[in-house]
Amino acid sequence: MPQTPHSNDPRDNLGEYVLGKDGRPIVDRYGRPVRRRNTGGQQPKRPERAERPERTERPERAERPRQQLPPRAEETRYEPRRTPYAPRAERPTQRPAQRPTQRPAQRPTQRPAQQPAPEPAPMRVSRSRQAASSRVPVERARRRKAPGCTAILGLVVALLLALVLVTDARLTRVDALPDQRIKNTAGTNWLLVGSDSRQGLSEEDAARLGTGGDIGSTRTDTIMLLHLPLSGQATLVSIPRDSYVEIPGYGSDKINAAFSYGGPKLLAATVEQATGLRVDRYAEIGMGGLAGVVDAVGGVDVCVAEPIDDPLANINLQPGCQGLDGPTALGYVRTRATAQGDLDRVARQREFLGALTEKATSPWVLLNPFRFIPLALSIPTMFTVNTGDHVWNLARIALAMRGGLATETVPVGGFVDTEVGNVLVWDDVAAEALFSSLR
Repeated sequence: MPQTPHSNDPRDNLGEYVLGKDGRPIVDRYGRPVRRRNTGGQQPKRPERAERPERTERPERAERPRQQLPPRAEETRYEPRRTPYAPRAERPTQRPAQRPTQRPAQRPTQRPAQQPAPEPAPMRVSRSRQAASSRVPVERARRRKAPGCTAILGLVVALLLALVLVTDARLTRVDALPDQRIKNTAGTNWLLVGSDSRQGLSEEDAARLGTGGDIGSTRTDTIMLLHLPLSGQATLVSIPRDSYVEIPGYGSDKINAAFSYGGPKLLAATVEQATGLRVDRYAEIGMGGLAGVVDAVGGVDVCVAEPIDDPLANINLQPGCQGLDGPTALGYVRTRATAQGDLDRVARQREFLGALTEKATSPWVLLNPFRFIPLALSIPTMFTVNTGDHVWNLARIALAMRGGLATETVPVGGFVDTEVGNVLVWDDVAAEALFSSLR
């Protein structure tokens, strides 16, 4: 039998190599076919390769152009949803025009080509960083708002300071403290005087207020000593105007005569000598001023204990709680047409002063600009203070009365007829005990 020429291709000499189950030569670790060992020149015959189709007729997949590949099942899956491809230039885009408008052919993916590219997925941020980033806009907004709030607050403070300064400038000041002073005592003592002076009132005003008398006269209807301790409750002591005391340089007389003889300075010296308390500050209000303050706050409410009919004071009041306007309130604190005369009057004066202070410092007045501004501008013109006193010193009086204070009247020993008329005599022992507790 003729010998087949030897060929280097293992597929042509399959009989010389060790074949596997699939009929192909077994290769070693270097990829070379393993030859059979020589068994005497006898080799088993293998079926001809022509009986099977050659596997090598099929070109390698790598050598075949990608465009000639048959469509795969993945490509036809989305075919019903596919729309004609639109050139990139026809799409709305923000990219520069010089960039290519057509996309090179690419291998289809599972996402349809006609769908717009999805938004990039947000980065995962920890909760702490997310909370910190969420606080940044809030803090920036606060910083933006802070200048506005600060400007408004500054404007309000500036307006309040301006109002305080204007109010302080409108106060009437006199030299009210004596030249010869007693030694200093505890706390701060205010000498509060209600003058029955008609100065500044026209005849029509005097008739409306029921003041009568000489318009140019100067006397006192109210004398009080307000003691403000360094700590604790304040004390308001009423001094009856008919109290029989020693007036420096004038002898014994009614205490209100000191105001007529020498004005505030002589009255302050008389009070210091009679009580042993050093007068530190002075405040005086006249008849017209008192009525004006009452009208500025919208009236005050008082409780009348007994009927009062006093034509001289121009009032006719019935018992019960009721509101009083300026002229009626002035008559209420001036009248002595009751059983105990001057003693009843000092009690009514303390009651009225407390009611007036409560009304003037109430939110209904302080938070109402139509009440507060006229009141702040009119009150200073009604008060007379010492040269060293200011409006913020007067505010201490309102705060002390608003917070509650102890009220006292100088203990009375009786009434005596003297060369200056019927006078009120103090109980010296009880009066000294009262004044000693305040020194």
